[in-house]
Amino acid sequence: MTRAIKIGNVTIGGGAPLALIAGPCVIESEASTLAAAERLKLIAADLGIALIFKSSYDKANRSSVTSFRGPGITEGLRILARVKRELGLPVLSDIHRFEEIAPAGEVLDVIQIPAFLSRQTDLLIAAAKTNRVVNIKKGQFLAPWDIKNAIGKVASTGNTNILITERGVSFGYNNLVVDMRALPILRSFGYPVVFDATHSVQIPGGAGTASSGERRFVAPLTRAAVAAGVDALFMEVHACPDKALCDGPNMLSLDELPELLRQAQAIDRIVQQ
Repeated sequence: MTRAIKIGNVTIGGGAPLALIAGPCVIESEASTLAAAERLKLIAADLGIALIFKSSYDKANRSSVTSFRGPGITEGLRILARVKRELGLPVLSDIHRFEEIAPAGEVLDVIQIPAFLSRQTDLLIAAAKTNRVVNIKKGQFLAPWDIKNAIGKVASTGNTNILITERGVSFGYNNLVVDMRALPILRSFGYPVVFDATHSVQIPGGAGTASSGERRFVAPLTRAAVAAGVDALFMEVHACPDKALCDGPNMLSLDELPELLRQAQAIDRIVQQ
């Protein structure tokens, strides 16, 4: 069993039921972000699933210099603070630079280290020193046992509020594959493991100036990951993924989310027996 990590009124790990981290890939507007958060809160309440709201204020690792990145840190954190204040949801976003860590730590309940930066020692340590929960997304280039070094970097500060997120591993050019063996390996380190169901079906750079994806595989991979044993699911969702400004091809429609979560919860109850 992994240790329990408390994030506001949400518990991930420690034998707690499956939790959910979800939201649009990037903040597209204040209105759309609040609408998505409100709808997710209703879905979570109906299903009795603990929810952390996720959306990025800046996507600094987009494929092209012309790709939409979001509103930036100042406006983005203001919107996330409003989600947190008005809807009572813990919030998560990713940081990319040292300058972001202090202001992000004042608002975010969970600071996420992007997969491409999961070996950046100084960034991991600085994020950990905020004493916020740190979600380390395992790099696509890492073996599951390699993440133990990233865990050690964060834990070296005394902050052991750590989540590990699996998002697939590079498989040839412009493709990812999920090795289900990685999930129990990651859990063996004692920290809660999150399965990123939507980025795992991404085709990085597959559209030339943007990533592509195969969202039809989100549901089967989600069911398989929960059966293998995870503590939470990470899903980027959107009211209309085909019109999303970032990662639309691998995002899940909000309309499809409730049924998939019901299936995941049923599997989780069996696994935890």
